[in-house]
Amino acid sequence: MTDAEWSVIRPLLPVPGWMRGRGGQPEAYCHRAILDAVRYLVDNGIKWRSMPADFPPWDRVYAFFRRWRDHGLTREFHDRLRDRVREKEGRDTEPTAGVIDSQSVKADAVVGADSRGFDGGKLINGRKRHLVVDTLGLLLGVMVTAADIGDRTAAQVLLQQVTEAHHRLELVWADGGYTGSLVGHCLAVFALVLQIVKRSDDQRGFVVLPKRWIVERTNAWLMRTRRLARDYERRTTSAEAIVYWSMILLMTRRLTRSHPSPA
Repeated sequence: MTDAEWSVIRPLLPVPGWMRGRGGQPEAYCHRAILDAVRYLVDNGIKWRSMPADFPPWDRVYAFFRRWRDHGLTREFHDRLRDRVREKEGRDTEPTAGVIDSQSVKADAVVGADSRGFDGGKLINGRKRHLVVDTLGLLLGVMVTAADIGDRTAAQVLLQQVTEAHHRLELVWADGGYTGSLVGHCLAVFALVLQIVKRSDDQRGFVVLPKRWIVERTNAWLMRTRRLARDYERRTTSAEAIVYWSMILLMTRRLTRSHPSPA
């Protein structure tokens, strides 16, 4: 990462337990080097054991990744960056509207049969990423399941998690796959309006549908990080953490991007 990115990231990093008197010992390697290693793995899609020698040993980097994953620190760090991006764009840190969608991806051979399935609609054997994003396309929540899990089934769990974390969320747009009892369930249980954006029957070819393009763009952003081009993670929690790291990459670059002054 650049010096500008590090200056943005450093104040937002979760404070290690040993610095708060909660036991443990200092890291053996610089946090910046560890973060660079994780970002390199996510962006370039390498194996853990193929970590270049310029970075700390791969097992130390993986131990850091696993500890942040298991203690919720990856999401905490991600959410702090998202708040900064929203503030930079002149938005309130808490969103009131979002968009939900799913993305099926092929799974590598290391993915066990207990967490993979066949998506008959997309003809993909693998996993499915369920995303809720805000109106800027920034991630509010993600859940990774087997590809044969229905969108409505996963949405009940994911929307509960998202509404508990974002109490001001009032409206979520979705495609036709989320119609049915889920609409009433969201209103009754979460006090959330789930608005279905459907494609008109007389439309032909590619058509950009209102609001739905926002989450589709986020899916495209994720696929630009090679570790997400296919699901290589043994655990779904690791797959979710990789999605958060992909968005962390995008947001740190966006926060330090210099805009040319208008002529």
